[in-house]
Amino acid sequence: MAKDTAPRWDRRMQQRLARGEAAALGELYDRFAALVHSQAHRMLDDEDAADLVTREVFAQVWENPEAYDPKQGSMRSWVARLTHRRSVQRLRSAAASSYAAEHGEGAVPDPEELERRVRSATAAARADYIVSSMPVPLREALELAYIHRRDYRQTAADLGVTEDEARRRLRLGLQLLSTANARPLEGSAPPGYGRVR
Repeated sequence: MAKDTAPRWDRRMQQRLARGEAAALGELYDRFAALVHSQAHRMLDDEDAADLVTREVFAQVWENPEAYDPKQGSMRSWVARLTHRRSVQRLRSAAASSYAAEHGEGAVPDPEELERRVRSATAAARADYIVSSMPVPLREALELAYIHRRDYRQTAADLGVTEDEARRRLRLGLQLLSTANARPLEGSAPPGYGRVR
């Protein structure tokens, strides 16, 4: 299978959705709802807004399954791009509404501040995705070091590995996390999410 070709499951899912199979939508929802909701929640910091984005994303998939292009990546990446776009739209809309409420109808928020908020929310969602998708040994080492405040020696002892291995895991985990801010907002999304257009 070519590297840029989507897996068979993705192509079959698109075909089933295009035929209007409600069971296909249920299967897709079961597979990706947690991803969509957590990404939206992390970006919006609002449970109700994340629920709404989740419904909107799956409605969009159901109404436009042909918009998915298997040549552009996996179904997971496509769904994540849709989530990112919807979340950014909702974030911008909420910021504009909030600003207008504070400063009077017709007032427009500072575009630089709005873009800073969008970049910050996107980087946070990217970091969450990176941590949740990194190998368990790296995630465990980072959790011990940064959540439980263990140094690399204590981390090694807690994990039952050598100190060199603990340092390696921490270094690799931090290298992965450093990519959360590596790309500008335009044209990027969390690793594995594909490109945002």
